[in-house]
Amino acid sequence: MPENKWIQGTDALNLLGTGSIEVIGRMPYSSNATLLVKIQGEGDEIAAIYKPHQGERPLWDFPDGLYQREVAAYRLSESLGWDLIPPTIIRYDAPYGVGSLQLFIDARFDEHYFTLMDRPELASTFIRFCVFDLIANNTDRKSGHILIDKNDHLWGIDNGLTFHEDSKLRTVIWEFGGAQIPEQDRELLRKNSSEISESLSELISEVELEALSRRIRYVISKKKLPELDPEYRPYPWPLV
Repeated sequence: MPENKWIQGTDALNLLGTGSIEVIGRMPYSSNATLLVKIQGEGDEIAAIYKPHQGERPLWDFPDGLYQREVAAYRLSESLGWDLIPPTIIRYDAPYGVGSLQLFIDARFDEHYFTLMDRPELASTFIRFCVFDLIANNTDRKSGHILIDKNDHLWGIDNGLTFHEDSKLRTVIWEFGGAQIPEQDRELLRKNSSEISESLSELISEVELEALSRRIRYVISKKKLPELDPEYRPYPWPLV
């Protein structure tokens, strides 16, 4: 498979949106259909993760169309300029029908949150992930959903269980509970809340947009991240 570290941002989005798609195989340990694909176009070639809508298992607590939430998570990150989520789009002409396409990260797959959390140079990014997951209401931030690439950039993947209207935060990143939320991040939320809602309006419901706005206002009003409350069922399962 091609390495993807050199193609990012607009270039990656263009290729994801227009390149030809070849299915390589299914990714292991995924509850929904998650396919590794090769995308080619105009002399470029990248790997991506394709999650077709028809491969989703129905959930009692989330509406149909988790692939749209993968895209919503990317748009939230981009609206804030945080670069936490790999480029992700909806593709309608994919091999198994409409679904999300996300740039594959050439990560060091022996590393994950539990192996990385004590590295001091990564602490500020982990705090930002905490803020992101709090806003996105991430229900499934497992340790293995944090990847580190060959340039030591952290990425968050598997963001389909997000943006529910009810409070459902479940994450492994509790070591930073009580940490100060950077003022610059709170200011970004103040300035971009309207843009965020507009960017996500076609992907999540009106009720979920209103809940997102409430969570943004909550983060803006607070100066510290919430701390672990074991009675709340704060962890996803499995942890990794």
